[in-house]
Amino acid sequence: MKVDNAIIMAAGTSSRFAPLSYEKPKALIEVRGEILIERQIKQQKEAGIDEIIIVTGYMSEKFQYLKDKYGVKLVHNPDYLIRNNNSSINAVKEYLGNSYICSSDNYFVENPFEKEVDESYYSAVYAEGPTDEWCIKDENGWIKDVKIGGRDSWIMLGHVFWSESFSKKFLSILEEEYYKDGTADKLWESIYIGHIDELNMKIRKYPNDFIFEFDTLDELRLFDESYIDDTRSEILKGIKERLGIEERDIRELKSFKDRDNSAAGFCFSVFEKKYRFFYKTEELKEEI
Repeated sequence: MKVDNAIIMAAGTSSRFAPLSYEKPKALIEVRGEILIERQIKQQKEAGIDEIIIVTGYMSEKFQYLKDKYGVKLVHNPDYLIRNNNSSINAVKEYLGNSYICSSDNYFVENPFEKEVDESYYSAVYAEGPTDEWCIKDENGWIKDVKIGGRDSWIMLGHVFWSESFSKKFLSILEEEYYKDGTADKLWESIYIGHIDELNMKIRKYPNDFIFEFDTLDELRLFDESYIDDTRSEILKGIKERLGIEERDIRELKSFKDRDNSAAGFCFSVFEKKYRFFYKTEELKEEI
């Protein structure tokens, strides 16, 4: 079947990627010399996919330049702060047909996109040993079950393709469940798993060095070593000056939130010491 379009979801705040995500959307960070979302857009266009829709929310104004540069469409998700990514699917429901569904923060070493696809699928890589990721059980290539956490398993990672029939079925289910209690916090994948017998999807397996996702600065540094000494973060450069250290000394970054679930700050380590940085007040505390 011929691909109609690609949907790139870029509405979330990516709080785990603090503090870089306080300064710009994660999709707009540079990785190995390219902006993440721009690399993905170019790969889709190289595959002959002309209609690309980007779902925005957090710092949506920073994506505006992409309309002129690449001719993409921008659709704003007004519920990005109060709902999970099921609201991004809902925001672009009029565009869904034979569609790629993509996360804006994935880095594909090679171009995974095609102009024609046989069946709906979710991409996966193999995780050896224990994992907290979404583990897939398949039969003859068809996904039969997905569990969070496991070991020695194929895990969900990367892009997805929905056929037109899959899109219609999923949107019908989403319409029925959208305003039910508990749905707001669900990933669209959770809704899919709840109706897995109705929504047929294959697994598409990739090598472990094909698809990358960076949840924290520490993970990004393993892939792009230029971030070891230059984090591109004014917040971290300020901390460097205040503590009289180098950026490479700031490690083990982990975000924390306020009671209203908004960004509060992040913890980090410098040598044997641990610190807490409060985003709104710029207060820096050493933990005892």
